[in-house]
Amino acid sequence: MNDGERYEAGMTVRRQVLGDAHVDRAIAGTDDFTADFQDFITRYAWGDVWSRPGLDRRARSCVTLAVLAALGHEGELALHVRAAVRNGLTPAEVAEVLLQVGVYAGVPAANRAFAVAREALGREAG
Repeated sequence: MNDGERYEAGMTVRRQVLGDAHVDRAIAGTDDFTADFQDFITRYAWGDVWSRPGLDRRARSCVTLAVLAALGHEGELALHVRAAVRNGLTPAEVAEVLLQVGVYAGVPAANRAFAVAREALGREAG
C-alpha cells in the first residue's frame, strides 16, 4: 500500500473510531505547523496500527485506555473513552480496564482516569 492509500485507509478507521465531528475539527485546525503530524498519525496510527488484523477494535480500545490512563494523558483518555464505547465497550468494561490500571499503574492514575471517564461518559459523581 502506498502512502496515499494508507492515508485514506487511516482516515476511514480514524473516522469510524473517533467520529466524524472530532476528525473534522482536527482537520479544520490543521495548519502548516501541524499538517505533517496530522498526516503521520493518520497514516501510521490509524492506517497501519489500528488497521491491523491482530486485535479487534474492542481490544485495541482496552489497550489504548490502559496506556493513556497509566501515562496520565487525560485529554486523549476522554476522547478514547468515547471511542471505546463506539467500538462496543460498555461503561462497565471501561471501569474494568481502569481497575486493571489501578493494580498495575497505581491507584492515583486509576483514580484520575475514573474521574475523566465518568465525565466523558456523561455520568454524575455519586
